[in-house]
Amino acid sequence: MTIQIIKTTPFDDQKPGTSGLRKSVKHFKKPDYLQTFVQAIFNTLDTIQGSTLILGGDGRYFNREAIQIILRMAAAAGFGRVIVGQGGILSTPAASNLIRQYQALGGIILSASHNAGGPEGDFGIKFNGANGGPAPESMTEAMFAAAKQIHEYHIVPLNPIPVDKLGTYQLSGMQVEVVDSVSAYLALMETLFDFDKIAALLTSDHFKMRFDAMHAVTGPYGHRILEERLGAPVDTVIQGEPLADFGGGHPDPNQTHAHELMAMLYARNSDIDFGAASDGDGDRNMILGKRFFVTPSDSLAILAANARLIPGYKEGIAGIARSMPTSQAPDRVAAKLGIPCFETPTGWKFFGNLLDAGKITLCGEESFGTGSDHVREKDGLWAVLFWLNLLAEKQDSVENIVRKHWAEYGRNYYSRHDYEAIDMQDANALVDALQAQLSGLAGKSFGALSVRAADNFTYTDPVDGSVSKNQGIRILFTDGSRIIFRLSGTGTQGATLRVYLEKYEADVSKHDQDVQDALADLLAIVQTVARIEHFTGREAADVVT
Repeated sequence: MTIQIIKTTPFDDQKPGTSGLRKSVKHFKKPDYLQTFVQAIFNTLDTIQGSTLILGGDGRYFNREAIQIILRMAAAAGFGRVIVGQGGILSTPAASNLIRQYQALGGIILSASHNAGGPEGDFGIKFNGANGGPAPESMTEAMFAAAKQIHEYHIVPLNPIPVDKLGTYQLSGMQVEVVDSVSAYLALMETLFDFDKIAALLTSDHFKMRFDAMHAVTGPYGHRILEERLGAPVDTVIQGEPLADFGGGHPDPNQTHAHELMAMLYARNSDIDFGAASDGDGDRNMILGKRFFVTPSDSLAILAANARLIPGYKEGIAGIARSMPTSQAPDRVAAKLGIPCFETPTGWKFFGNLLDAGKITLCGEESFGTGSDHVREKDGLWAVLFWLNLLAEKQDSVENIVRKHWAEYGRNYYSRHDYEAIDMQDANALVDALQAQLSGLAGKSFGALSVRAADNFTYTDPVDGSVSKNQGIRILFTDGSRIIFRLSGTGTQGATLRVYLEKYEADVSKHDQDVQDALADLLAIVQTVARIEHFTGREAADVVT
């Protein structure tokens, strides 16, 4: 085998965020930029020789070229086998499943998740470890350190693999298996859910659904599972063809970006009972009833409360975990079930230790991510199937299921306001000013609300004892309301300031308020304390969910 050693210069901007390294396509196409980071990944791994690597992505622009580069570098690194999704396509949860199924050393997933695609859009790459979950902070820090010191990368001569054709190929002594992207994932879902009951629901005359794949990776999964396997009508999946630019849309499953689906479900004469959407790489989900939106926080709580109705969870759940900014609705379910509920920083990797240790079964984030111990990633289509199974069991509407849940547990009014692409210097000045106020906020009153505590969230992992500091500024009120400020690590331009508002209401007679009206007093406090317009020039959020 001939290995080419290519001299290069290191980059100082390859620090992975909560979901790997994300940059613009143009940035990734700089000479040797992708190659340097891939070499940094390989340089941090032990026991590569003869091991198995999983490889795939969400099909966005530059995905195919990157697949071929990584295959050639994997052969040079000494991998014995690489398993690639057909066409270079693998949803993130499907990749996690394959890592676990094949007992691989890990996997490389090419995605920028919900970020826009195309030549002017974004690209991303992340490494998932042998448990199927995102690399822990210790590994991503090691990757960044390696990237800053790399002066060469190793690659074998060009020998393209026909990734559109299923089969086994050889590349400089390394075996490359191109596998069906959906089959293994479908088989896993069949072990968790009652497909007969779901099929009966989807083929009945009184139930209609739409699944919006947003021209992203879950199109093939939706067509195969919902329409072919479960018998839903052929128009059930919309925007089901994966496109390199996601059809010019933004593959983020929320009320703003999934506007076509929202229009269908919220039409005055809508006859659609259930709507769902997933994002670029298939790990997020949005759940809708007829003219009714289910917050991701409520969704996690409702799935946990009803888990025993689902075959894969009939023995009950060990615990729940939620990210710190996610509403406290799941906490109330955990308390009633007598199981633990863990509050972690944002980032799915923080759930991995809890899942591996058997401390939790279900977990979720407010950013439209829900999952369980079946893989080590959030899983959009899994959440959709869970809801379909629940609807089939209860023979009730989405809205009624949610309202009955509120009647039992109370309603957590909740909203997130995103201020996108803020100048990083302005964003840091805003956060610094907030930080400086924290010590003086406790005991202060804002109208009828009194501050109980204010801090910058620190998490101590209950499994390995690792400590993660500065995970989000919290203002906690005596009535249980919360305001949280956090700079997101998933964007590629400037900074995104996320402001989270939460207020608990136990009185059923007050469960029909408009969400933003219910949270208006908290938003007014945000403007007073954070002075967002002063620091950023923004009068209002870009996206409100």
